[in-house]
Amino acid sequence: MKILAIADIHGNFSHLEDIKDKAGEIDVVVISGDITNFGPSSQVDNLKGIFDVPVFAVPGNCDKRDILEVLDNSEIVNLHKNTEKIGEFTFVGIGGSSPTPFNTPFELEEQEIEDALEPMFNACEGDCKDCKSTIVLVSHAPPKGLLDSISGDNVGSVSVAKFIDRSKLVICAHIHEARGFARSGDTFLVNPGMAAEGYAALIELEQDNVSVSFIEA
Repeated sequence: MKILAIADIHGNFSHLEDIKDKAGEIDVVVISGDITNFGPSSQVDNLKGIFDVPVFAVPGNCDKRDILEVLDNSEIVNLHKNTEKIGEFTFVGIGGSSPTPFNTPFELEEQEIEDALEPMFNACEGDCKDCKSTIVLVSHAPPKGLLDSISGDNVGSVSVAKFIDRSKLVICAHIHEARGFARSGDTFLVNPGMAAEGYAALIELEQDNVSVSFIEA
């Protein structure tokens, strides 16, 4: 499966056509939050018609909470607190972020993040024998300690970190300075970077392998 990972659009959709062209043939687009820059949520309409494959999205902390209703009424799959399956892979989503010092529109307490993710993972694990190899966690917030460093401080979510060893792949965002790739055991983690600056990532996903190439448009 080929995944085009996009994040942190922040209302600047100008690079998406170039990103799409550079990605080539893909199976699904995953947007890991901050589609807008504090609204309006109607900017989701700017995504219409760009991609001809399924698009999954979670909101980011800079998206207003009414973006959930807008996503629900669009052609995009709202992955926040939801799961969606394509072929052998199940995508599990959590949007927003853990609390920040900035009181942004879409923040969740750590317990709410954990309470949302736990039943979804349990359901996935009840449906398959080797489910870890088929679960993709899409979270705007990175896990604590991975792809979450700002000036030497780790600012990721403690709750998201509890689920990375139950996933094959984690696609996150939020920390613009942490664009890149990481690995924890046999779990792969990707922050595609700011689409607002023309960055994205192409992920080739198989049960026994993950490869990542970064896009600059």
